[in-house]
Amino acid sequence: MARNQYEDGLRMMEELTTNAQQIQQQLLGEILKKNAESEYLSRFLHGQTDLRLFKKNVPIVTYEDLKPYIDRIANGEPSDILLVEPVTEFFRSSGTSGGQPKFIPVTAEFAKKGEIFSTLYRSVITKHFGDLDRAGKRMELMFAKPDNETPSGLKARSASSSLFRSSRFRTILPKLYTSPFETIICFDAKQSMYCQLLFGLIQRDDVIAVGSMFASTMLRGVKFLEDYWKELCSNIRTGQISDWITDSGCRNAASLILRPNPELADSIENICICKPWEGIIRKLWPKAKYVRGISTGVMSQYTEELEFYGGGLPLVSGSYVCSEAICGINLEPLSKPSDVFYTIIPNMAYFEFLPVKKDCITNSQDQVQFNSVSDRRESTEMKSNNEDTEPVELVSVKPGQCYELIVTTSTGLYRYRVGDILRVVGFYNNTPQFQFVERQNVILSIDMDKTSEADLSKAVTEAKALLDPLGFILTGYTSYGDTSSTPGHYVLFWELKVTEGNNIKELDTKIMVECCSRMEESLNYTYKIHRKGNAIAALEIRVVKQGTFVALMDYYVSQGASLSQYKAPSCIKSKEALKILDSRVVGKFFSPKPPV
Repeated sequence: MARNQYEDGLRMMEELTTNAQQIQQQLLGEILKKNAESEYLSRFLHGQTDLRLFKKNVPIVTYEDLKPYIDRIANGEPSDILLVEPVTEFFRSSGTSGGQPKFIPVTAEFAKKGEIFSTLYRSVITKHFGDLDRAGKRMELMFAKPDNETPSGLKARSASSSLFRSSRFRTILPKLYTSPFETIICFDAKQSMYCQLLFGLIQRDDVIAVGSMFASTMLRGVKFLEDYWKELCSNIRTGQISDWITDSGCRNAASLILRPNPELADSIENICICKPWEGIIRKLWPKAKYVRGISTGVMSQYTEELEFYGGGLPLVSGSYVCSEAICGINLEPLSKPSDVFYTIIPNMAYFEFLPVKKDCITNSQDQVQFNSVSDRRESTEMKSNNEDTEPVELVSVKPGQCYELIVTTSTGLYRYRVGDILRVVGFYNNTPQFQFVERQNVILSIDMDKTSEADLSKAVTEAKALLDPLGFILTGYTSYGDTSSTPGHYVLFWELKVTEGNNIKELDTKIMVECCSRMEESLNYTYKIHRKGNAIAALEIRVVKQGTFVALMDYYVSQGASLSQYKAPSCIKSKEALKILDSRVVGKFFSPKPPV
């Protein structure tokens, strides 16, 4: 990144965060001026653009409220039923967070915002890590899914697939990344992963950063490497790619770069053959400065294992972006995953925040962090006041309070509930900074109890601490509410890994039962009351064999989820996914009595 671009980006960040209120008001005014006469908004505004009228009359909605309009556009009706600017495509969400994929309209203006955001993000990275564009390449695992076409002829694809296929990205790809375009658009995830790792190893001396969009994908790459490093070394040694790689694009890309290199193969082999694999990322890519991958929220369950493989490399959660809107940037990318917070970018969307009407429990030091070596936990319990019933503007949020995010965008989303719960940790200039807490709609419930993603993560963290001294690492978890019998009960699926050098190969039944009890003790008051009253049966932990969560990911990818955007669901809703988990159970443990 050129120095003048880097400085311009930092200067822009200062201006945006200093003038947040003015920018937000101006942005909302522009959105209303353009779209007030659309079929949707005219129902509430009658062609007017008054900001106060917008907040008074336009309702707060979910995707289901806007879906009929989006479906009509997808089926060929003019986009002005929802927004004036033509829709150019739809972003298709993964569906792993909320259960069903969503189709989010995209416009040319949104693409321009993406370019602005890219400048801001790269400026922050350059500030902390130097000019990486000149230093070398990034070994990033990227996966595009096939495009779907709506009846209108507009494409529907994941946001990452849209980015990877853009002309701008394809222009910079050969210079800045190790993966050829052909390997990214290979729809066979196994062949794509193999080839991207192969090219990353061949160019290992040029790699200055590794990662993927989410921590889970990068971790899967490392585990894939554990299984295939010998074959990869053989390919490098002989200059011939394996016969089972049948994708023509991958084979053509390999023919351009793959040459016999016994010396390189020996170097990689000497690294991979040594156990334990602690620090393997740093050993294989010695010039790497960090590992990129979102590690907040549900991704926090992967941080410990990824840090183990990273060997001290910073794990960078750089941005807070969803299919609906570009939201924020982590201005301190060197911070620990548990301490990450995002600064909202005021010109990306009009942001409102609905105070959460429940206990908002977060851990300020090790929020949803697994296997913490520190016992320091400063929990903050925030109860919203009854008078805070209306959404507040961006600059009016209160530190320590939790809010549900609402966005109004130039792409036809008006007062739209994203479903994310955020906690205000402070301000940068006049713009708030947030920690991601949880997804609003991911909960367990058997009776009158309601357990949120944050509640569940906290309980798992507390229980897993019992296994730390025994040398077991929790590599993945999910849950579901089993109501096949009466009363129903919570079921947790845990995948555990034995640490290197650990002589204990089998789980201690007594300790696992204690883990069940510890989880119940850590859950909220309502759960405990209903558990004591036998309205909820004993909590169960089902331990699954290693590789189960990879199989779970494979299933969701086969159903259309983008591997680049995949997030393991905290709560299972799919019967097929549940079958995958149940077929791999190696042990079942129950809480022996209700929590005190």
